[in-house]
Amino acid sequence: MTLAHFAQHHPRFVDWSIHVDRLPAAGWLALQFAALTPTWCWMVDRMRDGSDDPLGALALASLAVLVWHLRRELRAAPRLGWMALAACGTLLAAVARTGVTGVSGLGALPALPPLAASLLAVLALACGLIAFLPKRVAALPVAGLAVLALPLLSSLQFYAGYPLRVVTAEASRWLLAPGFDVLREGSTLRVGGRMVIVDAPCSGVQMVWLGYFTACAVALWAQRTDRQFVARLPVVGLLVLLGNIVRNAVLVALEGAGHAPAPWAHDAFGLLLLALVCGGIAWAMARHAAKPLRTGASATPNAIPGLITSPGGRRVDTAL
Repeated sequence: MTLAHFAQHHPRFVDWSIHVDRLPAAGWLALQFAALTPTWCWMVDRMRDGSDDPLGALALASLAVLVWHLRRELRAAPRLGWMALAACGTLLAAVARTGVTGVSGLGALPALPPLAASLLAVLALACGLIAFLPKRVAALPVAGLAVLALPLLSSLQFYAGYPLRVVTAEASRWLLAPGFDVLREGSTLRVGGRMVIVDAPCSGVQMVWLGYFTACAVALWAQRTDRQFVARLPVVGLLVLLGNIVRNAVLVALEGAGHAPAPWAHDAFGLLLLALVCGGIAWAMARHAAKPLRTGASATPNAIPGLITSPGGRRVDTAL
């Protein structure tokens, strides 16, 4: 059966296919967003009941700003590899949230914890977004912002908080040893006979979140490639760790010397170190950066008139 014969005998199907092909990027993304509604409901509930900090909204807002900034450059036809990943990820997220009963003698697949299922969901949405973004936009920072949108700070604090507190306390002991008699017991420091506890807020989990958020946002603004972004990630981790160690060491030294700072001074010093760390991360990501993202006609490359690659032409890009 030829295409002409099929079009002649099934015109309604051909018309429907044309309408689907012409569906704008916002339509496809809205459909995927709607398919993942249970994930968004769980995320909102977790932030509303006080289980987690609402910092994820900042990452979602950054993704929304990116899409709005590049709205005139979204692809008419998505990259098929990323679109396939988005479709498979959306299906897996739905299955992971509800589980599957035994079928045809196969064992049942239990539902994953909500956070794990939501991780699949946000990564699927990131793949769908990347499928429509211009190819010059790096994929990893987009995926990073999607992951940071999850309400995961309390989980990070539960699983990684204590190890980070121990590392911070031990590094602070090394820094304070030349001037103080310091002994570490777990995440507690004894400085000159005074006991100073490195508590949960001193673990640096929030600084980790804000540091990597800054890295992803600045990498997108500076048009970093995925390779350049990955190459700078160790610097991000190092700056976050050093910033948290310096903040803790200074505060512990003041406590050990009998000059405990007032609560407002404690918070102000923490915010100052956080600003310095995020500023250093932004500088590391933006150093030798390309020109920031542009939109509109000036961002469209010149093309030979009449070819399918001319501005406004439609084509299918099969590259992942």
